[in-house]
Amino acid sequence: MCEMPSPCPFLPIAEPKMSYRCLRTPQVRQQIDLFYLTALQYSQYLWLEGHAGRALLALTRALYCEISHNAPVLRDWPLPYLPLLWIVNSHHSDDFPGNPRLSFQHQASRLRGARQSLRRARAWAAWALICQARPSLPGDSAEPTPEPKIKEIQLLLTAHGHPNEIKIWNHALYSR
Repeated sequence: MCEMPSPCPFLPIAEPKMSYRCLRTPQVRQQIDLFYLTALQYSQYLWLEGHAGRALLALTRALYCEISHNAPVLRDWPLPYLPLLWIVNSHHSDDFPGNPRLSFQHQASRLRGARQSLRRARAWAAWALICQARPSLPGDSAEPTPEPKIKEIQLLLTAHGHPNEIKIWNHALYSR
């Protein structure tokens, strides 16, 4: 018998039934604060349904969205570094559908387009959390972009992130 996962304490309560379509409604797409909150709820929903990898993807949607640093929703639900770490730590094994360490490493080295610097900084920040939580997950040794040190990631987040982002990320990184 499969044990039901506990809800992530760092994510809002999910609606009883959700799907990827919840992020595509016109209302949600037009209101970035609502998109952010819905992505967090959808991540919780996916986690509770036993889909850790997909829950991380929903968190990534929230992390990369173009939300303002002073958006009211961030007071209750800060950038999702802590939920990301919690889900990776709480998943029952290293068997994820898609290696999250590899995924964030590739995102950090290959993201293009609008807000590239910010999204790369956040991808490296997420990558560092994954490396801490699951050091056994392999990275891409053939990747030509060197893996940054913690201090380099802190500098990237300071340069490109929200004014308090480094504090939020450090809280997750150093929580034990």
